[in-house]
Order: sequence, then structure tokens, then C-alpha cells
Amino acid sequence: MDSPPGLDLQRVLPWFRDHVEAVDSLTGSIVGHGRSNITYRLEDGDGASWVLRRPPLSHVQVTAHDMGREFRILSALAPTGFPAPKAIALCDDASVNDAPFYIMEYVDGFIPVDPNEVKRRFDESARREIGEELVDVLVRLHAFVPSEIGLDGFGKPQGYLERQVRRFSDQLESIRTPDRDTKELDELARRLPKAIPPERAPGIVHGDYRLDNAILDDEGHIIAVLDWEMCTVGDSMADMGLLQMYWSRGSSQEIAVAGMPVMSLDGFPSWEEAAARYEAKSGRDLSGLDFYAVLAHFKLGVILENMHRRFLAGGTVGPGFETIGNQARLLGQRGLAIADASAIPALRG
Repeated sequence: MDSPPGLDLQRVLPWFRDHVEAVDSLTGSIVGHGRSNITYRLEDGDGASWVLRRPPLSHVQVTAHDMGREFRILSALAPTGFPAPKAIALCDDASVNDAPFYIMEYVDGFIPVDPNEVKRRFDESARREIGEELVDVLVRLHAFVPSEIGLDGFGKPQGYLERQVRRFSDQLESIRTPDRDTKELDELARRLPKAIPPERAPGIVHGDYRLDNAILDDEGHIIAVLDWEMCTVGDSMADMGLLQMYWSRGSSQEIAVAGMPVMSLDGFPSWEEAAARYEAKSGRDLSGLDFYAVLAHFKLGVILENMHRRFLAGGTVGPGFETIGNQARLLGQRGLAIADASAIPALRG
């Protein structure tokens, strides 16, 4: 049977029959952009579908791409009714498919990536509601007390921000090459440790929360949040810094280098409206958000640097990687611009 890169269906099929469903056959295809953990849609001969997630094909960071972590958070969220796919089975035996992987349910819906398709499906009023629901779902995620939903010992909440800064600074060093200039990211790595705010009460951090990591139904409601590979327990405001980076409307538009074209459509709330909604619904103070926004730019810049290195090594699957290196550099530049303009003295250097 034909298998896409990173998926050996001949070896996976017997395991799948034992742990998921006694199917006669399986086909597999890559879905999504495949820029980090790789996602496959599996189908049997009767049209039933599942999703398989596995790590990248090469240059995997030691602390990243942990299939067990993704599986555990999805398993913990399932009883709460939070919109996330149901985890079905975990395989930590690398001999089955050359790396650990897990199976989760396939959620049939619309991933809002193409602005033209979003514009066709949803009018301005519906788009506003989508943007507001994106905020509301994040408020709901941040309201969970990890120990109350079975996440005792998940992550290391104490020292989370310090550890994030150090970990991504170390990763930047580990992927450094003599012919690659990363001066902006290097400067952020110098400033961020001096600007770390006091610790907040620990909560769930999704780690990559944005509109195109959500599945919508026909009415525009969020029915599943995807891509939990960076989820942990720590300072939940990290998600807000990242969401600000991806938001692309409002007076903060000039800092949204990674802003999604979809959210530049008329109807979506401005970032200022989104932040005010989060504050009102969560009761959390967003002062000092600059640190989290700068951290988000730094982390994504380092992640894209790592993808750029994987691309050069031939370890990526799918199109679009030839521009990753330039995007990493732009993120460093924009993160530095936010730091330079911040009211937080340590961020200004």
C-alpha cells in the first residue's frame, strides 16, 4: 500500500487494528502545512476517518514534539466538553512507525485559512462573532485549574517564563550556523531575561493559539482547537502575547508581522477590542503584555529558524519552507521594535 512520507501504513495497520479499530485497510494523506508535527488523515474502505500525529522527520528538538504530552492534554480536556479532538490511542513504540505517534478523532469542519473562502462563507457580523468566540474559548481554557482536570505534574509551572526564555535561547544557540545572521533574535535573548515579570497562578498554556488552529462548523462556531504540541502548565498570559502577534487588526496592526490575512477582513474585532473582551471575561489584568508579545515573537522566530535548518537538511514535508528563514528574521526585527517602544524599561535594553 502507498504511504506518504513519515507514515508506514504496512506497519501501522496491525497496530491500528489492535488499538483503534479492526479495519480491513487504511489509506493516509498529509493534512495541514506539516511545518512541525506532521498530521495525517487515515481512512478505511468504508469512509471512516481518523487523524495520526507524529514528530517531524529530522532535527527534532529534545524538549519538543512529545506525542505523550499532546495525548495527555487531549485526554484531560475530553471530559470537560472543551472543543478539542478526542484522543484515542498512543503508540510510544518507535518500531511501529520510526517515531511515537497517536491517533485522535477526525473532526469534520472548516479551518479558516483562506481569506477568500472565509469571506464567502461568513458575512461581517459572523466574522465578528468568530473573533469574539476565539477570545471566549481561550478564556475558558485559561479558567481550568490543571489539578482539577487530571493534569497534576503536567509541565513545571514554577519558573515557567524564565525556563521558556532560557530554553529558546539555548535552541537558538544549538541551531546557529556561521553563515546565518540572527542579530535581532540574539538581542531579544539578551533582553528578555531582565524583563521577566512576577509569576502568576499557573494555568494551561496552549502554546500556539490562533484562528487557523481551530475548526469551525457551518455557523462559524469553534468545534475543535488543534495543535497542542506546545501545551504546558505555566503563565497563561503567554497565549495572549502570541494571540496579539497573530492578530492583524487595530492600531497594533503594524506589529502583527505574523498576522493572519483572514483576520484582516472587515468584521473581525480589533486587537484592542479582543484584549478588552479577554480582560472583562477573565478578570485578568493585561498590563505588562508587551513582555509576552516580545516573548512570542522571539519563540516563533527561533522555531522558524529551526524549521529553516530542517528545510536545508531535507527534513520537511510540504511546500512553503523556502521563505521560512526570512520570516524568522522579520519576527526578530518586529519583536525588537516592540521591545524598543515598550513601557517596560528592561525590554528597552
